[in-house]
Amino acid sequence: MTLLADTAKIKAESHSVTGQPKAWQSRLRVPTLAISILTGLTLLGAWWIASALNVVSPVFLPSPPVVAASFGTLFTTGFVDSTLLEHLAASLGRVLGALAVSLSLGIPVGLLIALSRVGRGVLDPILEFLRPLPPLAYLPLIIIWVGIGEASKVTVIALSMLPPIILSTSAGVKAVPKDFVNAARAFGATRTQVLTRVLLPASVPSILTGIRIALGTGWSTLVAAELVAATRGLGFMIQSAAQFLVTDIVIAGIVVIAIIAFALEWLARLIERRFVPWADPLRRR
Repeated sequence: MTLLADTAKIKAESHSVTGQPKAWQSRLRVPTLAISILTGLTLLGAWWIASALNVVSPVFLPSPPVVAASFGTLFTTGFVDSTLLEHLAASLGRVLGALAVSLSLGIPVGLLIALSRVGRGVLDPILEFLRPLPPLAYLPLIIIWVGIGEASKVTVIALSMLPPIILSTSAGVKAVPKDFVNAARAFGATRTQVLTRVLLPASVPSILTGIRIALGTGWSTLVAAELVAATRGLGFMIQSAAQFLVTDIVIAGIVVIAIIAFALEWLARLIERRFVPWADPLRRR
């Protein structure tokens, strides 16, 4: 009885320490969004002060008002014969096209690696060969095979997106409890029904995570991909501005890429919360 009483006392004390925050902790708790906004404002203020004090030459670090004014120029007159919206549309088209290609290839390959011993033996070495290589390493070969048109740009971006989608699909299928599959088979489900109604729906959260990672790698590859005979695109705009030391346009292009990447990440999370609310039970508490 003494041991049970001591154990209960220890559990009660640990719950009181960890489960109930102290009053001063509750008062000092700051929302994460507020911390993020404060961090951004601090960086913006440091940039403003550095440009005002001429710590760095305006040629290399223009002030925030100059960069803000460049957005107006990009929207109206544009840069290198295209407005900002035209550059943005070209880049978005390449990234989304590459995402469609990588999804159409990556999900079936991930399923084969997860479900088939032969598929894993054939495809896994190819994946492990491509995964560590930066996409720019095989860019010259892609240009030789595909040419310097849009296909080469989309191919390079798609190759950078492919490994995260394959790995996330494979991991999602392998993580499905066997009880789900056995229960479906007990009710007479065929292999196709098990795949389409059990394995794929249960793998959607993992696949969405892979898409989020793939979008990040795709945007990081975009600038380099648009170096190859491009006439429009955010990467092309940034590189063209850098050649002429138009630093405000360079910074504006970087800001646009960051904003679009953030918007796509937010959209992916919104889709995840809307269609797979079971993916993160902690979010619903």
